[in-house]
Amino acid sequence: MGNPHQTYRKRARRLYRILIVVSCLALILAIVAFYFYGEENGAGANSISTHPKETEVFGEMEKSIDSASGFIRGTGLRETITHCTPCHSAQLVTQNRMTKEGWLSTIRWMQETQNLWDLGESESIILEYLATNYAPEAKGRRENLKVTEWYVLEE
Repeated sequence: MGNPHQTYRKRARRLYRILIVVSCLALILAIVAFYFYGEENGAGANSISTHPKETEVFGEMEKSIDSASGFIRGTGLRETITHCTPCHSAQLVTQNRMTKEGWLSTIRWMQETQNLWDLGESESIILEYLATNYAPEAKGRRENLKVTEWYVLEE
């Protein structure tokens, strides 16, 4: 007869090994299932939907957001992602609002000072996309806060 403590340790190590193998297999299965599920629905891990999809929200039309990039879906999305996101995040673009001339000026500045390459035929597509989806808004900096309850600060 062996030492019961050593027998327990051997069984515990065997159980840990089995759990590790099963966990790895489950992870691999989940990744494969996610990949193929996306492919069946026409949206693989690296695919970009460029067709505009709009949904009605509170009586207004709201453009849908591409979940992979954060950009508004529309014509020119693919070119914008291809040329803008290698150097900076999409969020840097989406936080700005400019006219077509403003976007062109920004592109020229990046070409002159940040080594942005020549955009070629994609430039007009990108400019149209940005001017359409990220144009200046008539709103101010932010809407007024709605205070529902006031309270007095005590000293």
